[in-house]
Amino acid sequence: MKKILVTGGLGFIGSHTVVELVQAGYEPVIIDDLSNSHVSILDQLTAIIGYKPVFHQLDLCDEAAVQNLAATETDIEGIIHFAAFKAVGESVQFPLKYYRNNFYSLINLLNAYAGKPVNFVFSSSCTVYGQPDQLPVTEDAPVKPAQSPYGNTKQIAEEMLQDMMASGSKYKVISLRYFNPVGAHESALIGELPIGVPQNLVPFITQTAIGKREKVTVFGNDYNTPDGSCVRDYIHVVDLAKAHVAALRLMEQDSFTGYDVFNIGTGKGTSVLEIITAFERATGVKLNYVIGPRRDGDVEQVWGDVTKSEQVLQWRAELGVDTMMSSAWAWEQAIAKKPL
Repeated sequence: MKKILVTGGLGFIGSHTVVELVQAGYEPVIIDDLSNSHVSILDQLTAIIGYKPVFHQLDLCDEAAVQNLAATETDIEGIIHFAAFKAVGESVQFPLKYYRNNFYSLINLLNAYAGKPVNFVFSSSCTVYGQPDQLPVTEDAPVKPAQSPYGNTKQIAEEMLQDMMASGSKYKVISLRYFNPVGAHESALIGELPIGVPQNLVPFITQTAIGKREKVTVFGNDYNTPDGSCVRDYIHVVDLAKAHVAALRLMEQDSFTGYDVFNIGTGKGTSVLEIITAFERATGVKLNYVIGPRRDGDVEQVWGDVTKSEQVLQWRAELGVDTMMSSAWAWEQAIAKKPL
């Protein structure tokens, strides 16, 4: 089996991608520093896939440790790089924290496997678009100024990868520009597990519904959108995970060379208030929410044109918003009964 290094592999998207890699016949090797994940997810993954995957606890900002990793894991054929800080609001408060972690980790990883023909999937984001002039946004839309330090790290990281490829690197690289991943695995054994106060909408919703939080704050209801709240393209994390397998498959073809980017979303916009309504509809649980002021760094509305992903990656999202909400709720209930 082909070995795939999965950085941040015990995190939300990473853990789901580990499952999809195994089901597709790959052998994942997990890297995680446990700064925003929990080692118990390794046991949860074992229950799903039937064996305990190789795991290295490692800070990718430690250059020597990454070099040692590359000397140990020499037969890696692909890398999926999830390991990054990712909260828009937090990045506005602590920009240097984000620049240090998100750049050093990427540079150290690329240097460690330089000179080897490795297929590299970069975890990018729709935040690279800023506030697009036209919606849905396509991959060739002009890149606007980032609305947050987090978004800026993704913009600059993509530029770094393009510059590296232009220099004659042996890598093949695909950047997947995610929209908003939510939901959980159907087993309710893995899902989004934020450390501390959630920075993302859906875990805040589920934690409020279960009683961990008093209320959900909707940040602004005066945007130029149908109901005044921000609009995003929400995608089920399992669909998102499958896109990484599709990216590896594409790069394994001799016809693929160099660098490419793909939007990974549903192609539909859903507002924050619509997500709250969907949660109540899918679960039967009434949610306590309030309207608050706008939050720094938030883009008004963005959703993606996924035509290129459907045609070139041969991938498309299949799971709807009700499934996203019901699976996220099942996960929240599961960890309430048996904390990790």
